[in-house]
Amino acid sequence: MNSPAMQYQKLDVQTLVSSASPHKLIGMLFDGACSRLAQARGCAAREDHEGRCRLIGETVSIVNGLQASLDHDKGGELAQNLDALYDYMLRRLYAANRDNDADGLREVLDLVRTLQDAWTAIDPEVVNLEAAAGAKA
Repeated sequence: MNSPAMQYQKLDVQTLVSSASPHKLIGMLFDGACSRLAQARGCAAREDHEGRCRLIGETVSIVNGLQASLDHDKGGELAQNLDALYDYMLRRLYAANRDNDADGLREVLDLVRTLQDAWTAIDPEVVNLEAAAGAKA
């Protein structure tokens, strides 16, 4: 179903994405992953297998996007560690989906929230200034 409300919501999200900074976009991905994981846990509790599978699939897409955004050249060891963590999250999501494992979903949700908290603590203005300084050097 493609209701006018759903179309408006998609347009609103597209507007937010097109005007967001790279820092904000990553934050939005973390928000989306947390939201979908919480919903997937609810689906698992209600034994809504279709909903759980759909939401885990959407979360997998988000984690893949986060993983693809890593800059291994500039990120060094941090990027390698995040890459390994995202791989672990993906394995846990696949296993949680296969086994209807709410604990696995909670574990990934906790990991995403930890990353989200750390990301939120980064001041995007400082990041932008450092990037500009690096470009001039």
